[in-house]
Amino acid sequence: MDFWTSFFKKHSGSTFKKQLKGILGYSPGNISLYKTALTHRSIKETTDENNERLEYLGDAILSSLVAEYLFKRYPYKEEGFLTEMRSKMVNRQQLNEIAVKMGLKKVTVYNKADGSLKTSQIFGNTLEALVGAIYLDKGYKKTAKWVADRIIMPYMFMDDLELLEINHKNRLYGWANKNGKQLDFETINEQLENGRRLFTVAAVVNGRIIAEGKAFNKKDASQIAAQQAVTKLGIINSDSIVKEEHEKD
Repeated sequence: MDFWTSFFKKHSGSTFKKQLKGILGYSPGNISLYKTALTHRSIKETTDENNERLEYLGDAILSSLVAEYLFKRYPYKEEGFLTEMRSKMVNRQQLNEIAVKMGLKKVTVYNKADGSLKTSQIFGNTLEALVGAIYLDKGYKKTAKWVADRIIMPYMFMDDLELLEINHKNRLYGWANKNGKQLDFETINEQLENGRRLFTVAAVVNGRIIAEGKAFNKKDASQIAAQQAVTKLGIINSDSIVKEEHEKD
């Protein structure tokens, strides 16, 4: 039996549409687009049935919309500041946390038996896929309004983001140097996913793997690994980073 058929037998079509409308704030037009956006490749491997292509599109659209938002909000800031702010707004953990708060975890279809997915960023990826679906369903202007109203305004607090330190590798290196630890970042796996090379990078302290990160480039994967390591080691969390920066002022 097709997974979506099974899904709709368990949750009536009207119930799903109601849940989706609650997240979107409007009634979806092309419902099949949204089904695809909410389907992880662990359930459907074929490219026309899972959300990876929509994730690719949504990633580009979201990055463009955030760039435009920042360009207008900070008319006198230089390129470096804008680029760093965009990274803070659309990084994988940030989007994953927003997606969960929005309720996407409840409607995303994925293999819950796969333990590796529990520590991945699939809901942030699903959010990007959803942006791609909205763009194809409603167009650029309505997508821009949706991103502003449903993502940026309720979840991205710009004053805090300005103060947020996102270079977790530097923080982890600082901790290692201070405590006489040997820190390395090692690529432990490379694999192709739909023609894109997915890297797994490990943060290794004194020869022991502390945390791992996955991304489509080594730089992002190592930052994710560092972020996980910082949290796991109890070095600092995002709230205390903001607090620490406030105390410096």
